[in-house]
Amino acid sequence: MKRTARAFWLRSPGHGGISDVALPEPGDDDVVVRTLFSGVSRGTESLVFRGGVPESQYGAMRAPFQDGEFPGPVKYGYLNVGLVEEGPAHLAGRTVFCLYPHQTRYVVPAGAVTPVPDGVPAARAVLAGTVETAVNALWDAAPLVGDRIAVVGAGMIGCSVAALLARYPGVRVQLVDADPARASVAAALGVDFALPGDALDGCDLAVHASATEAGLVRSLELLAPEGTVLELSWYGDRKVSLPLGEAFHSGRLVLRGSQVGRVSQARRSRRTFADRLALSLDLLADPVFDALVSGECAFDELPSVLRAVAGGELPGLCHRVRYEGA
Repeated sequence: MKRTARAFWLRSPGHGGISDVALPEPGDDDVVVRTLFSGVSRGTESLVFRGGVPESQYGAMRAPFQDGEFPGPVKYGYLNVGLVEEGPAHLAGRTVFCLYPHQTRYVVPAGAVTPVPDGVPAARAVLAGTVETAVNALWDAAPLVGDRIAVVGAGMIGCSVAALLARYPGVRVQLVDADPARASVAAALGVDFALPGDALDGCDLAVHASATEAGLVRSLELLAPEGTVLELSWYGDRKVSLPLGEAFHSGRLVLRGSQVGRVSQARRSRRTFADRLALSLDLLADPVFDALVSGECAFDELPSVLRAVAGGELPGLCHRVRYEGA
């Protein structure tokens, strides 16, 4: 009998639904995974849902197990935690993380899954891909003991960066966001919070993750001379204007991009993608990361939830999707 599963597909920009899909027969080196939880990567998946991926970036923005093509029909996503039902002995019965879309079951090579450490709940492990982005960003930024740092944009990525920076000795970390409700998240992460107009300046580093022009401009304004803005935002097909004629040159400021698609150059010769993901899962043993999950829905509710997330009617941080049997 043919194996089947159910998957979320973006059929066209703004219109998604759940469809039956056929699963391939697993080979000797494959695993069959039953999904327990998946996570909505709010910024990127909203952009994909709206059809905002520029044609020039179709290749760069492909998810590892994406089916279809932008702008649609496309099966997209990359935060998936499940239970290995069939596979090699060292993985059978294990809870694993995989960069797989929203689907009830799937078959992938065994090397594509990473075991979730025993001390990390499966429900929290959906954040692994987000924390991995933060790890890569801090490898790029290389903050020093005692640095003064602003994290502008208290979304999933910004909060993950702030949570990791809170562990650095002597570092002044301030999470900056236009939404005053994010103050409670900052408190849970153990960092200071400020609205953009109240943020502390004189920063050695500003990590920008708000995906807004205003946020990027404010990040530059918060720098001390010769400071750096590390840009993590993905703007898709939107244009951004910056005041590079003001203090940018006289202050010898640096604007640098960081993206998770490559291991940071600072670690590329010594760390693999697998190493980076395993580290991120280990870091999720800290329950402070539970503050990054702001909502949950059943898999069958995902089409309406994604529409609400992309349209701005359902604000928050990570929205977790729960599957039958989780």
